[in-house]
Amino acid sequence: MERTCELIRQAKEGNQEARSQLVEENMGLIWSVVRRFQGRGYENEDLFQIGSIGLLKCIDHFELDREVKFSTYAVPLIMGEIKRFLRDDGMVKVSRSLKEINYKVKKETESYQKLYNRDPTIGEISVALQIEEGDILMAMESAQEISSLQQAIYQSDGDAIYLEDRVERERDDIEEAMNRMYIDQLLEQLNEKENTLIRMRYFQNKTQAAVAKVLGISQVQVSRLEKKILKNLREKM
Repeated sequence: MERTCELIRQAKEGNQEARSQLVEENMGLIWSVVRRFQGRGYENEDLFQIGSIGLLKCIDHFELDREVKFSTYAVPLIMGEIKRFLRDDGMVKVSRSLKEINYKVKKETESYQKLYNRDPTIGEISVALQIEEGDILMAMESAQEISSLQQAIYQSDGDAIYLEDRVERERDDIEEAMNRMYIDQLLEQLNEKENTLIRMRYFQNKTQAAVAKVLGISQVQVSRLEKKILKNLREKM
């Protein structure tokens, strides 16, 4: 941590080499955040670049007198930057690879229609392009016109579920992933007894009496320790 603080201090003073070193040493942290957003139609490399912006902001704004690890402070900024990009860029973004496949499918379909006077099957396109049928179907589906958010995607007993409802749930999933990763980073700073107490109380819904029995202390001690831990965590957050 001392070495990291020294690099941050140098970076704040304008040392670009120290700044670059910090980015290089925290690339794994950025990738760990990027993996949370896989499967949303974006290239991982693109999300990595966006996440890097969050890391740079962390370097610029991290206060050396904070009683919190640099990585703990960095994760919410990295995730926030990616989340903002996903929100501002729109609901759907097709990856470059899918766009390329879809273009090839269109050209092959046009050529096939001219030659055989009919549309080719997915299997025939797959053989001609040497591309898996699943990838072809995914590319074709991604190229479809984006549906209205007000379009009903499911209806039962008169109650419709709209596309905007699904989008909102996906946003909630991102928020939950952010919170979970940030909390995990904070809990790493607790000692074994404190970590066990918080996880039993707030992740396993155990009573103070149950926690006291496991830790071998009184319920009153559990109550006092819990209040102290929560106070420290709130200050760090």
